[in-house]
Amino acid sequence: MVEVFKTNVSDKLSARRLLTALHAEHILYVANFDLEDSDRVLRVKCLMGEVDASCVITLLNEHGFAAEILPDEIPLFSIDLAS
Repeated sequence: MVEVFKTNVSDKLSARRLLTALHAEHILYVANFDLEDSDRVLRVKCLMGEVDASCVITLLNEHGFAAEILPDEIPLFSIDLAS
């Protein structure tokens, strides 16, 4: 299971510290930041079971950062049936 979060983490040092804290609390989580993305994405995968999103958000909040779950977006497309 993978959960994707929008964050306000903007620098590599903070991202590294947060990943260290996250991995220390949740040894089954594999996480990474994409600071190049406009949403400063944090992706968290749980090796067994599901990601506890509220714990991830709380951890970031405790370190002075904001996070929210990015909803799954299914691309919509139209099919021209008249052709």
